[in-house]
Amino acid sequence: MNTSDRPLRADAARNRERLLTAAVRALSSSAGPEVTLDAIARDAGVGIGTLYRHFPTREALIEAAYRNELTRLCAAAPELQRTLPADEATRAWMDRFVDYMTTKRGMADALRTVIASGGNPYATSRDQLLGALTGLLEAGAADGLVRADVDPADVLASLSGVTLAAGEPAQRDQAGRMLDLLMDGLRPRPA
Repeated sequence: MNTSDRPLRADAARNRERLLTAAVRALSSSAGPEVTLDAIARDAGVGIGTLYRHFPTREALIEAAYRNELTRLCAAAPELQRTLPADEATRAWMDRFVDYMTTKRGMADALRTVIASGGNPYATSRDQLLGALTGLLEAGAADGLVRADVDPADVLASLSGVTLAAGEPAQRDQAGRMLDLLMDGLRPRPA
């Protein structure tokens, strides 16, 4: 059995998660791509050797941090569906999408270094996002809370537009209002 095929021990999994969280925080900050791996390890409360055991290169850490954020966002969709009415779950996921895009924007310079080294952190992003959003919209349509004629790709493009127009933290209130407008457009029209 290859060591990469084995599940991580609980302490190793916690360390990996702490490293990813610290990396996102650091790479999204004003220090961005200049932040040292030592600083990320220190922030995560682990040694540099632990960082390198999980992520042999800077690019591997950056790509894993980005993919982890994407996975969290997409994994939130089914959980929101279980705990909220379908329209509220969709709207809550939209808020998380804006947060994800704001983080991604903060990591842009770091992600460019991954691309320059031959990686493609975005390879499956669109498909994953569309999958999560499609599930939310289909549940909303089944419950009569969201129009059934909505193309998830159009909603994803609209969400991206909201983040471009009002994605800065100081404009978060505006983004919320824009998401409310988008959600209102997704509701069924009165007969």
